[in-house]
Amino acid sequence: MRHRLILVVALLSSLSVGSLSADDLPNIVYVLCDDLGYGDVQCLNPEHGKIKTPCADRLAAVGMIFTDAHSGSSVCTPTRYGLLTGRYSWRTKLQRGVVTGFAPCLIAESRPTVASFLREHGYQTAIIGKWHLNFQYCDPQTGKPYHAKQFKSPPVGSKIPDGPVARGFDYFHGFHHARDMQTVIENDRVIAHDPPINMLPRLTTKSVEYIDAHAQDAKPFFLYVALGSPHTPILPTADWQGKSGLGDYADFVMQTDNTLGEISQALARNGLTDNTLVIFTSDNGCSKAADIAQLAEQGHLVSGNLRGSKADIWEGGHRVPFIVRWPKKVPPGSTSNQLICHVDLFATVAEIVAHPIAAGSGEDSVSFLPVLSGEPINSTRAGVIHHSISGHFAYRQGPWKLALARASGGWTSPTEKEVDNNAPKAQLYHMVEDVGETSNRFLTEPDIAARLLAQLREDIRRGRSTAGPTSSNDTSKIILWKSGQK
Repeated sequence: MRHRLILVVALLSSLSVGSLSADDLPNIVYVLCDDLGYGDVQCLNPEHGKIKTPCADRLAAVGMIFTDAHSGSSVCTPTRYGLLTGRYSWRTKLQRGVVTGFAPCLIAESRPTVASFLREHGYQTAIIGKWHLNFQYCDPQTGKPYHAKQFKSPPVGSKIPDGPVARGFDYFHGFHHARDMQTVIENDRVIAHDPPINMLPRLTTKSVEYIDAHAQDAKPFFLYVALGSPHTPILPTADWQGKSGLGDYADFVMQTDNTLGEISQALARNGLTDNTLVIFTSDNGCSKAADIAQLAEQGHLVSGNLRGSKADIWEGGHRVPFIVRWPKKVPPGSTSNQLICHVDLFATVAEIVAHPIAAGSGEDSVSFLPVLSGEPINSTRAGVIHHSISGHFAYRQGPWKLALARASGGWTSPTEKEVDNNAPKAQLYHMVEDVGETSNRFLTEPDIAARLLAQLREDIRRGRSTAGPTSSNDTSKIILWKSGQK
């Protein structure tokens, strides 16, 4: 039989599946853009979005826009860890920054992932694109790990013992991270060296091929499309150069949007559109490499009306595009302002397949399936925790956001080193009245700040932010205040 398909393009997936039988489970395709700002999708930024994104706009016109969706971090690796494990990455040894490959996988071998969970419940699983969670490259003859200083690119034939196919995925085609994009990997082996400009077309082709090949399968599939664009290197192909009239970054955004269109066409060609859940999102905000100031001079604001961008604790760092389409479930042209996070994918797919997450996994994940049928999220989580590139924390509960940083906590000026010495030690914003984070109420609302700080401490202490038995963090070195405050 032909299975229903859910397409998730860069944030999380949310369905109402109460009537689905075990033989009629949806396929799941999760497409995650890389460094696509909230304001880079034109329909989310109608006044100051100058880059044409017709495929994402069409998706929104027939689906649902989430206006308060967040990545698990304002940079790449932590977000991807949380997306696949349902657990915040700062619970691991990675307390700031990102990983660089040539090292053991950040996801412990014993930890369930969305992929391993779905495979256990009858799904085929695949990732096409960027991994960025570390793995080792090994000599195929001796099995000994190579070191980054040995090669400009790992040799063709290098074996990967702890990559995606060792963490629940049946199939992998892609690369590790942007600085090693020329190294093409399939399953557990380096298969080629290819100029980075060819990667986005490669991922587009492979995604379409996967849908075509599995559309008629008896088993449902989970396809995680982790695009490496519009992250650096910013390399639109010849067909897309100059299309935007705004520069290379805008051209690359348009080409990325076209990949969504190619995937959508593959779904339509295979008769899957009417009962397909499509989610389009990003791993964090837009990077400074896009030349944000130059784009602003041309009228385009990469974060829309949000403050900051990639790496920051401000909203532009971690509030991300999140557009959902599922014609039989989601009202067209609808909007949700419910608070969700990338870590919620695990609980959402668990509700889809009607099986609970095993104890000791998915500790921070809450299902947002009810949202698609217009119902509120039934959350046991008090709030959502944000994290910046430098490890600065923020806590969001209802309309309030407490940031344990004196400034951006990231790359946007003023940085923590640039901020005035007399600035308050933290920031408190009302995200309904002041989504642009212009009025710091930390000193005037001390009771609210204290309540949020206490909840953040408790969520860290318990090793989980949802209801359930106390879990363990992987490290005891979680530093709450990064700017010297106590």
